[in-house]
Amino acid sequence: MAITELKKVDYLWKKLGFGATKTDTNLAVKAPVERIASPLLLRGDKVWNQSNGIPTAIPASSAGVVTVYPTSAPDECTVKADSTANRTWETGLTDWIPPEFGSQYMVKIYLHTSGNAGSAAASGDQLGATGSSSSNNDEWFFDYQSGVLHFIGTNLPVGKSFSGKSIYVSGARYTGTIGVQSLTADTGNFTFDGSAVNQDVTNANFTLGTSGTGKYLFSSNTGIIIPKGDTDTRPTAEQGIMRFNTDSGKYEVSQDGSSWTNLRTEQTAADVNKDIFSGDGSTQRFDSSNVATDPKNLIVYIDGVMQEPTQNYTTDGSTATITFDEAPHIGARVVVMSGFSEAPA
Repeated sequence: MAITELKKVDYLWKKLGFGATKTDTNLAVKAPVERIASPLLLRGDKVWNQSNGIPTAIPASSAGVVTVYPTSAPDECTVKADSTANRTWETGLTDWIPPEFGSQYMVKIYLHTSGNAGSAAASGDQLGATGSSSSNNDEWFFDYQSGVLHFIGTNLPVGKSFSGKSIYVSGARYTGTIGVQSLTADTGNFTFDGSAVNQDVTNANFTLGTSGTGKYLFSSNTGIIIPKGDTDTRPTAEQGIMRFNTDSGKYEVSQDGSSWTNLRTEQTAADVNKDIFSGDGSTQRFDSSNVATDPKNLIVYIDGVMQEPTQNYTTDGSTATITFDEAPHIGARVVVMSGFSEAPA
């Protein structure tokens, strides 16, 4: 026994109206008290994630995420051969924009000579969705998702011959990005596009803020790539800024807010220079082979007793000399060790 129309309607009423599973007849279980949820499937691979780019009025020509098929160049359909003659016509195109985005997106349907799309609107017959009259039962229904037109009424358009003719559709399709995997959301000057966050205002700062003592945490076991570029593309220096310089091949920071300093990324052993002199009781100045500018970067001994920098001696890095406050006594063994202050690599 065939399923009755009433049972079909009851199923649709419960499914569409209440998101519920039909478990019994409407007489036994009313739609509002059906208890098993059955929401419509929302497929991530069919999400129009740029639908906010669809204007409320259909554009005069294709633009952005909307492809227009104007009345001057409608899409010619192909009859579905395995359906009743001339009942079903396929555009071969999906994702037509429905009138829920704006009344102007309601498709216009024309019957006209095959292969003559340019004059379909001007010379063909426009067919109304509600049919030629209330008594002719020659309505059509257009499935905007599949792009299929079906004459859903009892009759084909009354008084119209389909011999040598085609159905033409004028409307618009969504041709933007589809699927949540490639999600793109445009929020003013910012675009979130799959794996990228872009800010499209030239030379503007991109600020991420957190309140109080909150931290910026990267929860991953992978890595982070900081901004990089050559010396000519350095941003304005300010305290704490960091980047990778592709000219020098080194990380660089600005500590004082006006200049850039390379970061030491490798620790290398420094060569320690040792100069040995003999005191004569009168000489206070000794020439060293590698005296640092700052006396604190030296180790100085007289007869094995370490000397205190700035208190017992001073240096002059430009002339590579060390000067004692008092001349070492005759025969004193003066040892000057340097090379501890290697500049950052």
